[in-house]
Amino acid sequence: MRSLFLLAGAGLVPLAGCVPAPTTAPPAPAARPAPAPAPVAPRPAPALGADWRDWPLTPGDWRYRSEARGGVASYGTAGAAPLASLRCDLAARRVTFARAGGAAATLTVRTTSAVRTVPMVPDAQAPGTIATGFPANDGFLDAMGFSRGRLVVEGGGLPTLVLPAWPEILRVVEDCRK
Repeated sequence: MRSLFLLAGAGLVPLAGCVPAPTTAPPAPAARPAPAPAPVAPRPAPALGADWRDWPLTPGDWRYRSEARGGVASYGTAGAAPLASLRCDLAARRVTFARAGGAAATLTVRTTSAVRTVPMVPDAQAPGTIATGFPANDGFLDAMGFSRGRLVVEGGGLPTLVLPAWPEILRVVEDCRK
């Protein structure tokens, strides 16, 4: 009987090797969607120190252009609307200071030698801005141009502007004093 089991076992081994391979590939495991990246919280604005003369400048540059009515200096980044501007009205001998945004408000302009609170009203010549005018011989315009490194415009619920005191400011003023 023992030999019968051996023969039967020997015949089964070769048959097991003859099983045909599956004709279809096994299903691929279901792809799991990648987890959504965690939202990145915006960086908070850097805390401004007590001394405004150490605050970082608002990004941008002053640009001057000459016009028939007088010079214009505008501050902002290239390709965007100006954040602030000074415009000479030579006939009226007035310099208009304007800033983007807001409604009628009172703003404070700080320089190293003077501080002035000025009423700002919507600017008819530049929609979307508020403005105030200064006589061309107003000494505060000189304070803006000669401020050590920067001047600050704040108030009215608008973001604070920290503007560099570059020569373009005084160039507009001088245009109006001719």
